[in-house]
Amino acid sequence: MIPKSILRIIEGIVGQGNLKAHSEQIAEFGSDATKLQAMPDAVAFPRATEEISEILALATKEGFPVIPRGAGSGMSGGAVPVEGGLVLAMSRFNRILSIDEENMVTKVEPGVITADLQQAVEKYGLFYPPDPASMKISTIGGNLAECAGGLRAVKYGVTRDYVLGLTIVLPTGEVLNTGVETMKGVAGYDLTRLIVGSEGTLAVITSSTLKLLPLPEATSTMIAFFKDIPSATAKVTEILRSRVLPSVMELVDNLCLSCIRDEIDLEIPQGAGAMLLLEVDGEEVSVERDAEKIRRVCKGPACIGFVRASGSDEAEGLWEARRGISPSLTKLRPHKISEDIVVPRNKMPQLAQYLNDLSKAFNLPIPVFGHAGDGNLHVNIMLDKDNPSELEKAHLIVTRLFQKVLELGGTITGEHGIGITKKPYLGMEIPTAGLELMSRIKKAFDPAGILNPGKILP
Repeated sequence: MIPKSILRIIEGIVGQGNLKAHSEQIAEFGSDATKLQAMPDAVAFPRATEEISEILALATKEGFPVIPRGAGSGMSGGAVPVEGGLVLAMSRFNRILSIDEENMVTKVEPGVITADLQQAVEKYGLFYPPDPASMKISTIGGNLAECAGGLRAVKYGVTRDYVLGLTIVLPTGEVLNTGVETMKGVAGYDLTRLIVGSEGTLAVITSSTLKLLPLPEATSTMIAFFKDIPSATAKVTEILRSRVLPSVMELVDNLCLSCIRDEIDLEIPQGAGAMLLLEVDGEEVSVERDAEKIRRVCKGPACIGFVRASGSDEAEGLWEARRGISPSLTKLRPHKISEDIVVPRNKMPQLAQYLNDLSKAFNLPIPVFGHAGDGNLHVNIMLDKDNPSELEKAHLIVTRLFQKVLELGGTITGEHGIGITKKPYLGMEIPTAGLELMSRIKKAFDPAGILNPGKILP
């Protein structure tokens, strides 16, 4: 427990009303999208980099944990205060500091909502591509901490690809600017890329300089239905080899289709075993050309349906099919364990067959959807967590899934991070020498081990 005398010092730093310590005030800050729960001792709402510097220096001196927190939309327990301590809620760091039209960069604080930033820069004809599914609630700081991906990663990459520089506070209280505000810069070690994806274990980000792109002139959205996953994934490769790079290539399996069939205003053909949601963007002429090329590539006996939206309203109807998947899966079981594995694109059919075999062996549904263009699939193990037998089976499935993914040359997480949910499995992918090196890096940044302890490293 943080002593009351220390809490009074923290309140003096952040100001009266910006420190909460009563259980009913702070309960929501003990969990994230995993629904795992651990109560903090208190929650502080700082507003300035200097305040965070003072808090971290105090924490290092007194030895209490500090856990940075964005919107709490993380999927790996990264914001759960597993050792108690002080949650550092970054919601007051919510300003877009600048939008530089000429150099196409923006400087933002970590509490800015991702979708709000996208809308703000679009008014200037600019584009911030990273689009995690939680973009309407997730914050830039959380995206940076997890190196969030999203649906457009196949064409535009992930969060780290847009980060030019950061302002960070080290656990010992020092304030440091990393990176640059230019398109190039190779002075010294790349601390910026080290911080991005470190899940709040190395430093607290208080601002970031992000690269922007020109806003695409036009988009076109399509859905193609196939008899099975191998047919659909074969078309993914064929489309890319035809020199078309869609901005979105989403795969949906037959279990997911069965769950959304009656809930969306879209006719799903009988016998559809897989669906691809595809989108292209760019200049109007190239969008028309690419959309037609995709239609021609998809044609064939394996494709049992193809729809191209004729406008934004119809496009929204097609997107409804993708957005409705996750909540509809509770038709299969009340709970799920969602894993965000990645395999090489050409190994997706093998993984799908393996999951089908696992599902039959353990008698649990395992629907799959996700980002086919980069091989990042969301594997959903559906279960009743109140049933001990099903819970035990689900954990066995997770272990076997990760073993197969690594055997296929993949990774156990593509965008959710390690946090606490994947922490027991990290050693399956990272050898001992790698884990020891990571531990030494953590020690160099955080000698007292106060920043988001209990995360990532086994």
